[in-house]
Amino acid sequence: MYRFLLSRQWVLVTLLALVLIPTMIELGFWQLHRHQHRVAQNTVIADNLKAKPVPVTALTSPGHTVPHAQYWRRVTATGTYDTAHEVVVRRRTAADGRVGYHVLTPFVLDGGPTVLINRGWVPDNGSQTEFPRIPAPPKGEVTITGRLMADQTTAASGIKDVKGLPPRQVMLISSAQQQKALGRPVLGGYIEQTAPESPDDSPELIPAPDHSSIGPHMAYAVQWWLFTAGVPVGWVILVRREKRDRAEAAAKAGAAEPAPATA
Repeated sequence: MYRFLLSRQWVLVTLLALVLIPTMIELGFWQLHRHQHRVAQNTVIADNLKAKPVPVTALTSPGHTVPHAQYWRRVTATGTYDTAHEVVVRRRTAADGRVGYHVLTPFVLDGGPTVLINRGWVPDNGSQTEFPRIPAPPKGEVTITGRLMADQTTAASGIKDVKGLPPRQVMLISSAQQQKALGRPVLGGYIEQTAPESPDDSPELIPAPDHSSIGPHMAYAVQWWLFTAGVPVGWVILVRREKRDRAEAAAKAGAAEPAPATA
């Protein structure tokens, strides 16, 4: 009755179904893990953004790698800007999608090392080879507040650390690179400045990361698992249809055969 399942065509269909089932189950769990990661990250962002600011030196030091649990942690720093060694980070976008630079300024802490400050975004002035016009920060001692961030890497950001760039331009924010260039200790990671704001909103401060959306990953996971359940159901439907079609074809063939002659 079901001998047709041993045909080459049906063996291939069955093997395909057997491969699809575990593959789609795994894809569903992959999306579930992405959902869980997004929820956990949103929790870290929300907790760190509402935490009371602490001095940056309490969380990092020269050569320190900022752990994920401290990303976006609110910190303070008191010192003076070193605009003579200011650089810009290429190919960075503003909140509205415009392409320009992030302004990276060394900040000499009172009685301590230097920390890098991402002062915000500026346009490229129409040229990527000339150093952009950047409004100067306040002179003298100032206290800033910002979000602690880890050094950027190609592996984490997907941005290639291109060499041979125009003077005072970099692709990634790296405390190790800037420490080498400055010739003095630089705290690991950097600060995304949130206060004080520039009087003319230039550089444009970087907005806080979105931690309200969980994305579509859970919906995708459910979809993959529904597809998984549909594979055996579809296989059974196809088998039953094939059996019915073969039975109907056999019945028609039998009815078409001529009756045997009688004497």
